Amino acid sequence: MRLDQLPLGTTSRIAGIDWDSLSASEARRLRELGFDDGVSIEPLHRGAMRGPLACRVGRMTVAIRGALATAVHVEPA
Repeated sequence: MRLDQLPLGTTSRIAGIDWDSLSASEARRLRELGFDDGVSIEPLHRGAMRGPLACRVGRMTVAIRGALATAVHVEPA
């Protein structure tokens, strides 16, 4: 399942990230924000019309574009 499909408030783990679908700067930003295999993630709030997605990554709360969330694959925690 992709992160953009995960219901709000559902804690999950990152199963993988489709790095090839991201630009170098997008991939670097996700890595800097702590996105990596096995990391706990929970979507908290969605912006309007596939806008930003606020999520808890580990112990941080970050916002990413909805388009980036499609590259993050998750599995149940």
